[in-house]
Amino acid sequence: MSERIPVQIVEIAEPSTFKKKAASSDRHIHTRSFTGFFRNLRLGGAGFLFLLFFGTVWLNWDGRQAVLWDLADSKFHIFGATFWPQDFILLSALLIICAFGLFAITVFAGRVWCGYTCPQSTWTWVFMWCEKVTEGERNQRIKLDAAPWGPNKLARRAAKHTLWLGVSLLTALTFVGYFTPIRPLTQELFTLQLGGVSLFWILFFTGATYINAGWLREAVCMHMCPYARFQSVMFDRDTLTIAYDPQRGESRGPRKKDANHKAQGLGDCIDCHMCVQVCPTGIDIRDGLQMECIGCAACIDACDSIMDKMSYPRGLIGYKSEHTLQGGTTQWMRPRLLGYVTVLVVMIGALVIALQQRPMVSMDVIKDRGLFRENALGQIENIYTLKVINKTQQPQTYRLRLVDAEGFELHGKTEFTLAASEMSDIPVSVAMLADRAPSSSQEISFELIDTDQPNVRSLARSRFVAPLNR
Repeated sequence: MSERIPVQIVEIAEPSTFKKKAASSDRHIHTRSFTGFFRNLRLGGAGFLFLLFFGTVWLNWDGRQAVLWDLADSKFHIFGATFWPQDFILLSALLIICAFGLFAITVFAGRVWCGYTCPQSTWTWVFMWCEKVTEGERNQRIKLDAAPWGPNKLARRAAKHTLWLGVSLLTALTFVGYFTPIRPLTQELFTLQLGGVSLFWILFFTGATYINAGWLREAVCMHMCPYARFQSVMFDRDTLTIAYDPQRGESRGPRKKDANHKAQGLGDCIDCHMCVQVCPTGIDIRDGLQMECIGCAACIDACDSIMDKMSYPRGLIGYKSEHTLQGGTTQWMRPRLLGYVTVLVVMIGALVIALQQRPMVSMDVIKDRGLFRENALGQIENIYTLKVINKTQQPQTYRLRLVDAEGFELHGKTEFTLAASEMSDIPVSVAMLADRAPSSSQEISFELIDTDQPNVRSLARSRFVAPLNR
């Protein structure tokens, strides 16, 4: 019989930080109201973005919606410009520029995107405001959570969720309005005549906004957003992050306002937990840089207000780099940041040039499925369909011709007019003048020229198929 190894159960004490996070993850986070410079900055930025999002969709331009992604006609209107599927490479370039912009700002100042302009954060603050209006301040909401259900609690909760659903519906209607004209969409919604597809997407985005901003909130930032996972890869010792200065703040402890706290061996932190109470993710910034911190600077405003009351200098919590916390100086001009900024500037310049040189007429050639045919003159003939797009906002007249196609003749409509942003299929045929073809397949080129602006043109190539022997 084998000898048994004795097992002794050892209890390992969990760090206090872990306990706090574990406890906070099991309860609803009730944030405290606060004021301050960064809150005002965030409100100003969010107000501007809200104005853009909810206001732009209602603007008109030349008799149509100014900004509209027309999925039915595969066109994207941005004020005076119309983009087609052939221009989607420009959209890809714009997304890449946004990514490099995010990298650059992260290297410089951490997660300012998350704290100030991220839709998840912005809509969460709006929903928290609705919660405050209907259920009261932080202490009132905590008491309401613990109270048994009754008329007061039911009325407040109903009012809160009504506001949440109202904001969610308005958000969904506006978002779908960028893909379907907003005015008829709104009219159909309120007259209960909305089609199935539009109704589905409005309900979908209403539910998504309601769940994300109302119920998930910080869980999206902490568990679902990939940015929180890889942000630290872009940080360096000079990145500005929201940080607590332990050399100045420790040791923590309460004291009277006029007391000599230095003589008591205390730092400037009075351990009031205001920084925790205003944090939308419920973390304690004094525990150091954490993945859950979204960089909203709420803790800075809260701490500065306490420092003002205690007549202490501001900045116990602030935007600081690791070098600053260690008594050094932040290096602003550093290779990584300069590299991102350089790439960003170059890409923006390239996009501007690409937009300026974007061809305002597009032509694609589609060859008929039949290989060839013989026309009434006994010539070998191929049939083509030219898909022509007028990308300008005015009617344009175009002339069509063959280029470097000696021995071939173009038949059909060689001059035509397209309305603004019109796409048309132009059928043409090409006949071979020679009796014998030097090859069974030859390359031919079609060129489309704007009659008013000869420098505006489009070139498309195709193949001419003929028998070798007749």
